[in-house]
Amino acid sequence: MGRTPPPIPWAEPPTHPKLRERRRSSGTRAPGEISPKPGPSRSSLPGNSTTHLETTLKSVPVNTDALFIWFVEFLPRRGLSRLARHLSRIRSRWAVRYFAAAYGIAVHEAERPLDEYSSVFELFTRRLAPGARPVDSNPGALVSPVDATVGAYGHITAGQLVQAKGRVYTLSALLAQEAPHPSTADGRFATLYLSPRDYHRVHSPAAGILRGYTYVPGDLYPVNAPAVARVDQLFARNERLVLHLDSSTHGPVEVVMVGATNVGHMTLAADPELRARCRRRELLRHTFDPPIPVERGDELGVFELGSTVVLILDPSIDLHALETLATPRVGQAIGHVVGPATDD
Repeated sequence: MGRTPPPIPWAEPPTHPKLRERRRSSGTRAPGEISPKPGPSRSSLPGNSTTHLETTLKSVPVNTDALFIWFVEFLPRRGLSRLARHLSRIRSRWAVRYFAAAYGIAVHEAERPLDEYSSVFELFTRRLAPGARPVDSNPGALVSPVDATVGAYGHITAGQLVQAKGRVYTLSALLAQEAPHPSTADGRFATLYLSPRDYHRVHSPAAGILRGYTYVPGDLYPVNAPAVARVDQLFARNERLVLHLDSSTHGPVEVVMVGATNVGHMTLAADPELRARCRRRELLRHTFDPPIPVERGDELGVFELGSTVVLILDPSIDLHALETLATPRVGQAIGHVVGPATDD
């Protein structure tokens, strides 16, 4: 007689779960049950596609700022800025509400109710309600020209300004002047960053006269923190508009409006033809004859999105107020005179 074939495992009658558990704990097997071969667990395998990869990735430092700048270098920055400007002018109340909510814009301060802004461009270039930005009552106070976050401030040393830790740029490059005013060469500076949520109009920080402006063509790098930390001479490379003021109280004041990605257009209250004059993107120096009188808080110009203002000031200006004022608003005192201002 032949041998009796082994029982077929899947033909065996089902075993009660408790009985199977008892057999596993005692080391016995049901008829036809196959014992698994001992081996390493999945998590202990060096080639494990989840655990090993995750551990490896976590151990490799990734410099996201450097990757961001590397990516920006390949972008058509001016073309993107033109596209952003075109898109911002599309009439869409839904887009207005979305951007106001996404950026946390203080719509209660605006001149008009939110529903009266038909495009994102109108919202970003909005005026404020009367009284929303009172000017400091002390006539000796230098006031903030913008709603912004303080990026840097301090002394101009041998014609150099601090951009970020380990990075400087020259005053002559920023102003596109080989010989800036002697007093500002060793004066003071303040860098004020405007985010998309901020109010985008630029006002006069001092009472005096607006002598003219210099339009400097340039690139349109972003001016956010990663770019400031990694792009050499950033503010002296980007397109900018330098406004030249003279004040009997505060001395010479340069208000530098720096363009950025998506901010390829700036307008000037004193010169409606500015855009037409700058169409060729060539260095342009313009003098107002006669000079235009301005008071502290008077509107000077407008950014179409967010960007940066760099103030260049006389050595007589003390900016210690910025030690405790991280986000100044238009009209707030940011400095005062501690010595006689330099005559022009």
